[in-house]
Amino acid sequence: MGGRIYMSLFLGPMRQHIPGKKELTEKSELLHLMPKKEVYIPLVAGRTLDFDILVQEGDTVSVGTKLAETKSGFYVPIYSSVSGTYKGIVKRMHNSLRPQNHMVIECDFKQTRVQSFAPLDWQSATREECVDFVKNAGIVGLGGAGFPTYVKYMKPDGVDYVLINAVECEPYITADYRSVMDDAQDLVTGAKIMKKMAEAKTVYICIKESHPDLIEKVKSALQDAAGVEVYPVPDVYPMGWERVLVREVLHKEYGGLPAEAGAIIGNASSAIAIAKAFEKGEAITQKNLTVSGECVKDPHNVCVPVGMPVSEIIEACGGYTQDTVRLISGGPMMGKTIVNDMFVVDRAMNALTVLPAANDDAIACLRCGKCSDHCPSGLQPVRITAALKANDVDEMSKRGVMSCIECGMCTYICPSHIDVTENVRKAKRIVMLKKK
Repeated sequence: MGGRIYMSLFLGPMRQHIPGKKELTEKSELLHLMPKKEVYIPLVAGRTLDFDILVQEGDTVSVGTKLAETKSGFYVPIYSSVSGTYKGIVKRMHNSLRPQNHMVIECDFKQTRVQSFAPLDWQSATREECVDFVKNAGIVGLGGAGFPTYVKYMKPDGVDYVLINAVECEPYITADYRSVMDDAQDLVTGAKIMKKMAEAKTVYICIKESHPDLIEKVKSALQDAAGVEVYPVPDVYPMGWERVLVREVLHKEYGGLPAEAGAIIGNASSAIAIAKAFEKGEAITQKNLTVSGECVKDPHNVCVPVGMPVSEIIEACGGYTQDTVRLISGGPMMGKTIVNDMFVVDRAMNALTVLPAANDDAIACLRCGKCSDHCPSGLQPVRITAALKANDVDEMSKRGVMSCIECGMCTYICPSHIDVTENVRKAKRIVMLKKK
């Protein structure tokens, strides 16, 4: 059989409507929060953990001071989110579920700000200058991945479209909705800059058709924005996944990267951050995220400094409604359950979802095949789970486990209440360890 991968004959329908429960936070004003004493800024950039520290213990820093930059891998600088005193490095829990190094800044609560870098007139700058600016500004994907934005634009050969993802298809999460409503003009400016960097014909700003207010808000900001359009998409899951978005908007398929289909995908909040960087010289120092779910007393969209402890954010939202809860970094479908709230907000985090503790009511697999029928990656999660139980690493690989995007659809759809996604996630970790 060699390296053959067994996948379903057909991809899942990817038209599953999931109750959004977005009314908990959608219309409320953004709550601006500050930490009680310190922020803990993660020294994490994707898989890179190796940084040059650019400040000394005891140094006074401002909002926007460059603190560190990666030594290896893709270049990513990190900037201070508060003003105060740099206290050194500590190791603490990170939302990657591993302890990581964090830079500690003791707040002085003045929020003295410095310009992180000189602004750039993107209209007169060359394409290459714009890409280099985005690199040095430290712009990363703010929808959850945290991938350095500039990398996508280094060689945009054959790219005709930029798709800006403002879909937010997971339940509860409304942080991008709030950001776009509040910063529609910056979104459009960011779209124009992305269009230039990609040398694209058209930018589509993708918004759920169930959000007519947001569609109208962005359309009203599109004056003098030639080649930038709003593209309404169905309110189904996982419409925010780039492969589904390309299929919906461009009616194309691709193998590895969206560029193969002539597209670059970017997050709406990342587009807003690009505009603020070019026009104001602002780095990413704060984060909008949704704090929601049935087990937090006062669900809200919040704006917090990067590195603010999650425990303090939950407290500011009224605390938990019961003693035992399930705290998720991210949304309920793709997020990671974390055993306590001692981690902090990083640049890529878009939500904290607080749900009742999971009931262990799983029963034996019914072999109904629903997990395979609904898998957007065309996998057979039941087969991967069987290989996991048999500890058959080769079979896990053959079943295409590394193509899983951990969208959570298989767990959501399972009539036996099995946490299928977690089984597949474990299998991925095992395969990755074998490769290393």
